[in-house]
Amino acid sequence: MGTRVIGLTGGIASGKSTVAHMLAELGAAVIDADQVARDIVRPGQPALAAIVAAFGAEVLTTSGEVDRKRLAERVFADPAARRQLERITHPRILEETARRVAELGTRGVAVVVYEASLLVESGGHRGLAGLIVVAASAEVQLRRLQERDGLAADEAARRLAAQAPLRDKVAVADYVIDGSAALETTRAQVAAAWSDILAGGPRRRV
Repeated sequence: MGTRVIGLTGGIASGKSTVAHMLAELGAAVIDADQVARDIVRPGQPALAAIVAAFGAEVLTTSGEVDRKRLAERVFADPAARRQLERITHPRILEETARRVAELGTRGVAVVVYEASLLVESGGHRGLAGLIVVAASAEVQLRRLQERDGLAADEAARRLAAQAPLRDKVAVADYVIDGSAALETTRAQVAAAWSDILAGGPRRRV
């Protein structure tokens, strides 16, 4: 049996990264799509040249790296620009992720957790062995987003609206974690899900 890949996703500022840390503490090998996305656009990488060609040199810092905040402001305000960026980055993210999964497999890792914000939107969850969704109320998401990124309320709401409705993600989940609960509650839910996964779950898939 090869390495199984379990997806981890959720709404923006739902607590997904916190759950990823909890899984790592339990011994899970976690691949963070956001970190992969950073790695593939480092100076010298083909994706960086493609981004500059599409959006101009103004999305770079003075040191020649992607200015993630400026690029995010550009694509969140323009759905066509966001799709263009996704066409550049998504195939490369998937390719690099597959390479990392294969490397972990050669080291004997049986289960890998793939943490990605747009896993359901992209349809990437369909090819995985299971899916964990971290859910939180819209009010909690908006508050966290404003506090975390220093955004105004309207900008935070716009970023929240840019993602698929949380109910769509929950509908295809094998495990739903309450990201707005007390940490002890969330940790217990994560431990239960991970225990089931290690025992061969989820079992409802055919």
